[in-house]
Amino acid sequence: MTTIRNKKRKLYFNRTICYLTAMLLTAVLFYPSQDLEAKDLSALTAANPGSFSQLVKKASPSVVNINAIKIMKEPRQIPLPFEEGDPLREFFERYFRDQIPGEFRQKSLGTGFVIDKEGFIFTNNHVIEHTTEIKVRLGDGSEFEAKIVGRDPKTDLALIRIFPDRPLIPLPFGDSDKLEVGDWVVAIGNPFGLGNTVTAGIVSAKYRQIGAGVYDNFIQTDTSINPGNSGGPLVNTDGEVVGITTLIFSDSGGSIGIGFAIPINMAKDLLPQLRQGRVVRGWLGVMIQKITPELREKLDLTVTNGALVSDVIPGSPADNAGIKRGDVIVSFDGKPIKESGDLPFIVAATPVGKDVTVEVDRKGHKISQRVKTGELKEEFEPLSFGESGPLLGMVLQQITPELAKNFDLPLKSGILVIEVENNSPAAEAGFIPGDIILEIEQRPVRDLSGFSRKIQEFQNGAIVLFLVDRGGSTIFITLKM
Repeated sequence: MTTIRNKKRKLYFNRTICYLTAMLLTAVLFYPSQDLEAKDLSALTAANPGSFSQLVKKASPSVVNINAIKIMKEPRQIPLPFEEGDPLREFFERYFRDQIPGEFRQKSLGTGFVIDKEGFIFTNNHVIEHTTEIKVRLGDGSEFEAKIVGRDPKTDLALIRIFPDRPLIPLPFGDSDKLEVGDWVVAIGNPFGLGNTVTAGIVSAKYRQIGAGVYDNFIQTDTSINPGNSGGPLVNTDGEVVGITTLIFSDSGGSIGIGFAIPINMAKDLLPQLRQGRVVRGWLGVMIQKITPELREKLDLTVTNGALVSDVIPGSPADNAGIKRGDVIVSFDGKPIKESGDLPFIVAATPVGKDVTVEVDRKGHKISQRVKTGELKEEFEPLSFGESGPLLGMVLQQITPELAKNFDLPLKSGILVIEVENNSPAAEAGFIPGDIILEIEQRPVRDLSGFSRKIQEFQNGAIVLFLVDRGGSTIFITLKM
């Protein structure tokens, strides 16, 4: 029995030694040092934060709630519940028609965040445009009147300012280009007017183009964003602003996990111009589209990357430089064009009047063109004839490439009829909204200033001949001044 017990003890001892040796080898191989283990644990904690409380405490004082008052115009002509000839209709028209309010005040709720100690605040343009009064409430409850410093409808950015009695705490800017899909982000905003509310999620995608405008370049996130969050900061785990929340996809009006933010790098690039009150962009004068396999085959293209030129605006910088329809722009000012959407951003960021080199691929041949950038005019600058000058009774808009693309217009140039006043000379002549004026007295018109000059030449009572595109077909219209 003693011998058997000794053998069992020896066997147990040997097994124990083997087990401890294996554990030691495993520790040496997979955990070579305590420093590495601590480093890995730290990285894991950063990637999966257990709480955002410290981040929120630091960022919240810089986030503001915006309450704006907008004057909304309401058409005075409303349908009446009386038939023609009904005495009640005549009574209503005579005594109550003028009492119908033509406009009303509407509140607009939004968010913003402080960018410097002097009281400058970033928000969305749609929060503050067409407003008569803007009030900003800070985290401590104090309120200040704000004024608009600069705004840019094309990117939905706006800069406003308050004049506080103490220095404010700005939120630091991050680098949205370094943001990765899957990174944690936090949104702070004023959803439904509830005051500062915090939501967290991840970056779902980058460089999203959703048809909201020419300069679409959104960060997509599943962080909850609701009405009232517009203009608030999207913050990374370092407490830096990487985006400005601006819109959501939703059937109900509430968050379904598909929200979009303007990259902060875009806002940083525009900030100096917003401080000056006006954003000026470079202009090339081309309509472009993405290269698809079908287009590549049909047009015998030899490249897959770049921006395919589908049209060139007459008299534009591109036209003057010799760029043609069917060219593929592969480089602008030394910057490669990988996708068609890259070109508008790069051109817009180029100073007006700068001489740049544009490289195009034309049927397999690389050609370098020198282009002097022009200034991109505002997309919507309607001209109304009637208050002064000739009485026509219509509101006109010069067609730009962006306008043609956004509203799917059949032509890329001309004068678009926006509105026709009832019983006006334009209405009697047969003009309707959507008409595109191509010529006056058989002379082409391409811009509003040229249109205005030509119209001023005619005397009262003159009969003027117009060539108009209506639904893709041209017709002649005569109008008595």
